[in-house]
Amino acid sequence: MSLLSCQTISKSYGGRQLFKELSFGIFRGDKLGLIGPNGSGKSTFLKILAGLENPDEGFVARNKTLRIGYVPQETLFPARSLQDLLLEALEQEKHLSLENKQTHINITLSKLGFADPQTLASSLSGGWQKRLAIAIELVRDPDILLLDEPTNHLDLEGVIWLEQFLRQAPFAYVVISHDRYFLEHITNRMMELNKSYPKGLFSVEGSYSNFLEKRDEFLSGQVQQERSLASKVRREVEWLKQNPKARTTKSQSRIQEAQRLIGELQELKTRNRDSKSQLDFSSSKRESQKLLVATNLTKSMGDRLLFAGIDLTLSPGMRLGVVGLNGSGKTTLLRLLAGELTPDKGTVKQADGIKLVYFDQHRAQLPGDTTLRRALAPEGDTVYYRNQSIHVNSWCRRFLFSPDRLDLPFSQLSGGEKARVHIARLMLQPADILLLDEPTNDLDIPTLEVLENSLQDFPGAIVLISHDRYMLDQISNLILGLGTQSDTILFADYRQWEDFQAQQTTQKTEVPKEKEEKKEAAPKSEERARKMTYAEKREWEQMENKILAAEQEIERLQNCIHDPTFANQPIQLQQACQELDQQQHLLETLYQRWQELELKTK
Repeated sequence: MSLLSCQTISKSYGGRQLFKELSFGIFRGDKLGLIGPNGSGKSTFLKILAGLENPDEGFVARNKTLRIGYVPQETLFPARSLQDLLLEALEQEKHLSLENKQTHINITLSKLGFADPQTLASSLSGGWQKRLAIAIELVRDPDILLLDEPTNHLDLEGVIWLEQFLRQAPFAYVVISHDRYFLEHITNRMMELNKSYPKGLFSVEGSYSNFLEKRDEFLSGQVQQERSLASKVRREVEWLKQNPKARTTKSQSRIQEAQRLIGELQELKTRNRDSKSQLDFSSSKRESQKLLVATNLTKSMGDRLLFAGIDLTLSPGMRLGVVGLNGSGKTTLLRLLAGELTPDKGTVKQADGIKLVYFDQHRAQLPGDTTLRRALAPEGDTVYYRNQSIHVNSWCRRFLFSPDRLDLPFSQLSGGEKARVHIARLMLQPADILLLDEPTNDLDIPTLEVLENSLQDFPGAIVLISHDRYMLDQISNLILGLGTQSDTILFADYRQWEDFQAQQTTQKTEVPKEKEEKKEAAPKSEERARKMTYAEKREWEQMENKILAAEQEIERLQNCIHDPTFANQPIQLQQACQELDQQQHLLETLYQRWQELELKTK
């Protein structure tokens, strides 16, 4: 039985139809990812599920006792304590005593990593405000949680935290996101809102990668269907063109069938038409092999050292991804390379006449009353791109804007549309080096894919900060890791950085083995690597007890967290939640290691 079901719902906005006659259900255990091009109506769809908007047609059937939580893209909080905001969220829970409410609030805040319930919400960073928005919905114990772009403006640390949180969630949820790694890790069902599908909706059980495979099969089949139908229509059109006198003797039903096939073919052509932004960055085609050289870069913020001893040489074709925890100095490094900041130590030398373009994650906002026409073409009705004059009507189509929207105020554009405008303005600047600070915010997946292809073809150098791990893997040929316990480290790709981070975490939680065992366990040849060493055999024999101990510790910590008396001790509760996360990570590591050792026993 479904928790919620939609029956043939339709919705239009400003005369433009977003979707038509959509039907689907949400069931217990659903971990559902929702994607679609910008403007397809995803956020509106989520608001209809939450009961915040009504469909133009159709209806949404909800279980009478169903609790739905909804977290929008942006939330503004007043200068009130976390405790007060969550207490207000429980105002309608008349069956709970004040003491029970307080206990529930403390447990919820601790699970989400908040140490002090008296912290003012307005003082929180963007990532922690997102956690608070989730906490306010979780304290109501929802059956379904609806999240609209929860990873937007989160750093990698926040995204990974949210991944782990949702994977352990006991409730069903629907998540709108353009973060493909995030979707891969947190979904067991995927849906896409897109007019490319017969009913405007395509749903697949399984992960995001499974969805991609099934979607490609479907769309390929639809293209083949168009070709087959086109051949059939050609034959029917030839028949219709026959001498009218001869055609009067033909069956009227065949004439009607031919007209139906022609209409069906036109619909198929419309669905199969591939509308993607045509992003292509302009390069100055400089041939110098040293565009920028940074030596011994060191920078502190107040009394805190961000990084030290960074040496970089940016050459044509180099695509450097910059990763690190929040506050590790990623944006500061880009501003040093751009010349906006001065290093405490070290130097940044740019080649003579270098053309450097910096894409700021905060994107200096255009005035809200600026028209789309002026936003795309600031100097008139033409733009000059790669020494060619392009009319604004053609330029706007390149970014999936219809010319009839050119007089629309910038303030009325969606977040994704505004992002496309900023990229359009960026592309007009010839560049040797692109410094990109979170360029993927608000972009839909089709635009992200085109952006990745364009960056891969850019002949200059790129320095990229992004929480989109898929893009980092696709674009970067070198990763710079900031905020490590050792000196700044370079990695071959993002996965190597991720493995390094996991190793650092494991070393904090695991009891180190004896040095002699480590020495013995080191394989000396390919043949020996396939066999279990003496140390590995001892490790394998003890593994079951280690796993049992970890499971017992997890159970103990979970009991502590749910103990009402313990819930009134926020510091101890916070510590217990942190220990629980460490133990759960340790258990995953132990199971993985056990599987590795099991293979060597066969």
